[in-house]
This record gives sequence, structure tokens and C-alpha cells, in this order.
Amino acid sequence: MILSVIAVLITFGLVIFLHEGGHFLVCKYFGVRVERFAFGFGPELLGFTSSGTRFSLCAIPLGGFVKPAGESIEDCSGHPDEYFSRPPGERLLIVAAGPAMNYVLAFLLFTGVVFGRGMPEPSKEPAIGELAAGMPAAKAGLKEGDLFLRVDSVPVSTWDELASVIHRSPGKSVRIEYQREGVSSTVEVTPQLDPASSHGIIGIMPRVVYKDLGIAGAAREGLHQCWFWTAFTVKTRAQKIYRREKPDLAGPVGIVQMVSRAAHSGIEDLVFLIGLISVAIGFFNLLPIPLLDGGHAVLYAWEALSRRKLTVKVVNYANSLGLAVLMSILLFATYNDIMRIRQERKEKAAAPAAGQSAAGTAREEDGSRAAPAAEAAPADEGKLPKAD
Repeated sequence: MILSVIAVLITFGLVIFLHEGGHFLVCKYFGVRVERFAFGFGPELLGFTSSGTRFSLCAIPLGGFVKPAGESIEDCSGHPDEYFSRPPGERLLIVAAGPAMNYVLAFLLFTGVVFGRGMPEPSKEPAIGELAAGMPAAKAGLKEGDLFLRVDSVPVSTWDELASVIHRSPGKSVRIEYQREGVSSTVEVTPQLDPASSHGIIGIMPRVVYKDLGIAGAAREGLHQCWFWTAFTVKTRAQKIYRREKPDLAGPVGIVQMVSRAAHSGIEDLVFLIGLISVAIGFFNLLPIPLLDGGHAVLYAWEALSRRKLTVKVVNYANSLGLAVLMSILLFATYNDIMRIRQERKEKAAAPAAGQSAAGTAREEDGSRAAPAAEAAPADEGKLPKAD
């Protein structure tokens, strides 16, 4: 519990602080006076004032904000150090700095994980790295770490050679010779047909090995990860819209749940997840929705291109529309989170019952097959080749 709370506070604190820090730094660069820099919302818990800016830690740590002087048209007196006194181009750069810092953070975190651990890639060795429960390999008694030697008397020395034989044998029993802890054994496995690929599969995955890329290679991979997850988000959301499917959005509850799980999984998983969340927040804030950075950027771009000053009426109308859209998204995401948690609890509650049923079935099968198995054991054992 304590670990989860610490991980959530670090995640939100880091992502939000750097996002708002981006706005703050560019405001300072252009000479815009910042009245307040707050982490969280609601009543102030802690705070101090420095160089005319009030830095605050607030009660609800689910966001943050930077309040520059003259940030609304009504409050702007025309003084050069006020936000709406600055040209549209400068204001556009100020709002863009927040998402930019999210991507900088994600790049640094992705690069650090890859540099420290290496780049994960599938091993070429024909050994089981992971087994899928309920699939032919698991049912046949194969285990993680088993090294394949031959399939139907055909030697296999790489994962690709193994996969090739399995793929072309859907529904056909194959005899697999494998090595476990220095001892060779054989087993019969029948690959099942994968409808998506029309290949035979037995439910195994290769081991994962980590390749050292060096700092330059890790930096390139960090950039690639930022681009990949942004493109992945755009692609999946576009597909959902095109197919008229319900988007699978995670709200604050879902994010807290994911962070908690990653924290218990390991520091590298948590760091990588923080990078993903930073990309998601950076991308979301770039959307052209009023009240978000992207919505402000659209208004400022229109102001610059049309050479017409924004009016109070236009800004207030846009903000009201943006608030309605954002509240709808938040409610929908929270609903998704609640339904996801309910489904997980149902599945967890059903698991013990399924396990008891499976155990009963196993006991019945063991009883009916005990004698034949015992009779067959000596003959089969004599046929098993031993490792050198």
C-alpha cells in the first residue's frame, strides 16, 4: 500500500511538475510575470513566495497549473509583463512548452531504461521463454526453459526453424525432442490452428535477451519510443472511431491502478510506465480542445493569421465548450475504470470455482488412467534418449 502511494505521488508529481515547469520557464524567458505555480488543486497545504511567484502544494494532487499575470483578457491591463500583452506567437510557444516537456521527460525515461537494461529482443535460441496456459505445449507438460532439439526427427537450431515446423502442422501431431536440465525427452504435441494467421501454434514464446545499444543507440530508441506510442495512440483511436467502437480510455482511477501494479513489478517497469503516461498527457494536451494547450494554440494561431484580437466573448465561449467536452471525457474514462475493475473482480471471484472444478476433473482423470500409465512407463522410459 505504502509503495503504491509513493509510486502514484512520484508519477503524478514528476509528470505534472515538468509539464507546468515548461510553461513557467517559457513565461520567464519572454518576460511574463508568473503569479502562481501550483501542484494540485484545492486548498494550499504548503507554499512559499519567490521572485513574485507563489509556489504551492495543494490538497488534491491530480493536476497543477501556472497562473501568469493577465492570463485572461478581462484582467489584462496592457502591461508588457502580462500574458495577453504578449504577441500570439509568444503565447503559442508558452502553451506548447508544457506538452514539449512531457515528451522530453518521456525521452529521458525511455533512454534511461534502454541504456540501463538494454534493448529487449527475442532470442534466436529454440528455447521456451514463456508458456500460454491451456495451449498444447502447456497441456503436453512442456515448461519454461525447455530447449528444443528436434521436431519429427528434424533438427532445429534456431527459433525460426522451430516456428516454421510448428506453423505448417496445424491439427497434425508432431514428436518433439527437447532438453530439460541436461536430460533429453520426447513428447507428442498437436499444434492448434490460429484463425488469424492460419498457422499451427502450440502457445510458446522465445526467451527475451537484452542487447546493449550504448548511450547513442539508447537515445535513438528513446526517440523511437516517443514516436511509436504517439503514432500508436493516433492509430488505435482512429480505428475505434472508424469502426464506431467504444474507446478504451483510462481515467485517474485506471492510471493509479496501473502505476500501483508497475511499482510492485519493478523499478524499470515503473519508469517505463511513467514515460508512457508522460507521452499520453503530452499528446492529450496537444488536442485542439479549448482549455487544453492545443485549444489555446489554435486560438492564438487564428489570432496571428487573421490579425484580429481575441475577444472576451470568443474566449469565454471556447472555454465553456472545452469544459463540457473535458468533463464528458473524464466521466466516460472514470466509468470505463469502474467497469474494468468490476470485471476484474468478477474474473478473480470465478477463478477459485474454476480451479476447484478443474482439480476435480483432474482427480477423476488421474484415477481412470493410473494403471495404463504405470504399465506404459517402463517401455516409454527405455525409448528416451539421455543427454551426454
